[in-house]
Formats: sequence, structure tokens, C-alpha cells
Amino acid sequence: MAVDTLPSRILENTVNELSKLPGIGKRTALRFALYLLKQPSSEIDGLVTALVQLKSDIKYCKRCHCISDDDICPVCSNPKRDGTTVCVVENIQDVMAIENTQQFNGVYHVLGGVISPIDGIGINDLHIADLITRIETENVKEVILALPTTMEGDTTNFYIHRQLQKFDNVAVSTIARGIAIGDNLEYADEVTLGRSILNRVPFENVFKR
Repeated sequence: MAVDTLPSRILENTVNELSKLPGIGKRTALRFALYLLKQPSSEIDGLVTALVQLKSDIKYCKRCHCISDDDICPVCSNPKRDGTTVCVVENIQDVMAIENTQQFNGVYHVLGGVISPIDGIGINDLHIADLITRIETENVKEVILALPTTMEGDTTNFYIHRQLQKFDNVAVSTIARGIAIGDNLEYADEVTLGRSILNRVPFENVFKR
């Protein structure tokens, strides 16, 4: 059945809403809608409840801006984590990717994006000021810049590095370039990403050839 000739306006509306999800085209959305239509009402109710809770109940950690069920996320509240080492990442997916490597025992700071004038994302749209405040108020000894190896990621790295130069006792490092240029962390395999974290280098070394 062609997606543009659906027999039901309700089905069409459902397909249109599902197709707004990233990577979901109209045909895939139609398969999802027809699958859901066949499921018991209890299954659909469970899905609807989960989606409503996802939007209404999830919080953002007041310390690192990662998602959490509480005001402070499990990583930040874990006394076994090394709070003196802060890994700066673009988004929540990057936290998950690094956690999956099991090679990092510090804490995180989620910027919520990278500087990208073409997309209308400026310095004030990111959690950079909060990062500076953390360094001023917490016992931070190292900041690891783990942003995408893209022009936007590098621009953000340079800006943050410049802001951190006033902190004499804070080392600034970046992940080793085992990550291909232009790659996002969430798409890197765990071994490569883990080695990139372990083999991080001082940020100044990025400029040395």
C-alpha cells in the first residue's frame, strides 16, 4: 500500500508523527503503525506511559547536564568516581559511548552541542559557563576535551581551552586522534574510543607536528 493512499486519516496522522523521528521514513513509520495497531491495548498503554514519563519526569543533572531520574545523575553522585577529572562531551550519547568502554572513571560535563554559527549555535547556547563555574568551585585537576573531530568541535575545543588558560593548576588534554577526522564519538567502536581516552594528550600537543 502506498503511504500517500492510506485508508484512514488516523493511520495517516500516526504515520506522519512517527516519520518525524530521526532516520524513520514514511514506509518504516507505516510498518511501525500497523505493528502497533495489532498489539494488545496493554502494550500500547505501556508505550504511551513510557513516552509521557520520558518527557515529563526525566531531569538534567544540575552538575553535569546529563539526563537523570534525580537532580544529580548516578555518575556525579558516585563517590567512587574521580571528581577531579572532567570529560567534556557534546551530548548525552557521548557519555553513553565512553561509559561503554569502561576505561574512564572520572565525571562528565555535557555541553549540549558545539559552536556552530551556521546552525545558530553560539557560546551562550552551550553549558560552557557552567563548566567554568565547576572548575572555579570544585577540585578539578584535569579537563579532557572529548568533542567531535569536526570543524565545529575543534572551534569549541579552542574556545574552551582559551577560557581554561587562567587556571594554572588545571591540565587540559584531548582524546588521542584514534577517532577519524569528522567522526562523532557515539559511532566509534568501543576499543578505539577506550584507547583514545587512555592515550589522551595535552591539548597544546595538537598543534605540534
